Amino acid sequence: MAVEVEQKNEYALCPRFEKTFGILGKKWNGLIIDVLLTDGPQRFKDIANKVDKCSDRVLVERLKELENEELITKTPLADSCRDVYQLTEQGEDLIGIMKQVHTWAEKWYTLADCTN
Repeated sequence: MAVEVEQKNEYALCPRFEKTFGILGKKWNGLIIDVLLTDGPQRFKDIANKVDKCSDRVLVERLKELENEELITKTPLADSCRDVYQLTEQGEDLIGIMKQVHTWAEKWYTLADCTN
């Protein structure tokens, strides 16, 4: 006769982990961060050209969100009405994570997997 033992699910998300994935897992945020890590400070149009499938409206929203999370800053360019976006120290600290994501993606995905 088998005895069923009720097991409690003791797994709980860490609020910090959940917040981090809420930011990094949001569509376009990882790509925006990667552009700034790779190419340094960028103007809006430069980011828009590199993350070209993201609409300008959504890009503006994502940049504001990343700025509110203190991952990027927006600084007006001298003698111009344009702004430049760059990573904060907190944003730059994501470099190790982003490198690991690149390494994982290169190991597990071919370019053919990425054409949709």
